[in-house]
Amino acid sequence: MSVIKIESLVRDYGDGKGVFHVSFHVNQGEAFGFLGPNGAGKTTTIRHLMGFLKPKSGRCIIDGLDCWSERERVQARLGYIPGEISFFEDMTGAEFLKFIAEYRKIGIQNRREELLERFELEPKSKIKKMSKGMKQKLGIVAAFMHDPDILILDEPTSGLDPLMQSRFIDLIAEEKKHGKTILMSSHMFEEVERTCDRIGIIRKGRMVAVDSADTLRERHTCKYTVTLENESVAEAFAADFSGIRDGVKVTVTTKQSLEEIFMDYYGGEKHDEHSAV
Repeated sequence: MSVIKIESLVRDYGDGKGVFHVSFHVNQGEAFGFLGPNGAGKTTTIRHLMGFLKPKSGRCIIDGLDCWSERERVQARLGYIPGEISFFEDMTGAEFLKFIAEYRKIGIQNRREELLERFELEPKSKIKKMSKGMKQKLGIVAAFMHDPDILILDEPTSGLDPLMQSRFIDLIAEEKKHGKTILMSSHMFEEVERTCDRIGIIRKGRMVAVDSADTLRERHTCKYTVTLENESVAEAFAADFSGIRDGVKVTVTTKQSLEEIFMDYYGGEKHDEHSAV
């Protein structure tokens, strides 16, 4: 069952900026990786899902609710990490989390302490004195502490060190096991490969690929056939490169990493920016 649905979403800012007929869905219990460079349309799409922007055409639906006309009900069901987190800088971290808990009417049986411990965050400091990494941890705790069933995460590990990034990946894996539905925008290819069931790639406001990581790799598999000087050399070459030998010819298959696939879509004009999957 699709929990998050985007249907032919359009938001045209002019000069080719915006999103154009973007469509994809995220199923219940699925983690969906949303990839694209800065300016490709990821955050614009996510802001429509959050009900911050009204579509020029098309629609966004979360759990059967229209993201614009029923945005208050939608937002109450979500855990959200924005790409650029805004805080009340004069609050301490603890005061901010208390404010969020009261705003969301979260009871005392929430995940606050568990998450603070997991990400090694001491929330007593003033937010304005926190580093970028500490603020990002605070945003993660705020998004996850009420244990939402749906998570929308825009660059959630920005500013985190490798250890904290790994802990965040572990957290996402646990949330998936609990049946959570997750949409995650990220620049971290390893993060997406380790956590996401399917991947969408957006280029210049248009979806150019939506599929599982395995299917994308199959689609971007390269095969090379090399002719060697004799069968003995061909046999050794096949052994070294896991190739298939046919006499003096050896065929080698190479599967690309997610990062290489992503660069294929952004590295040349052979991928039509008007295509959509």
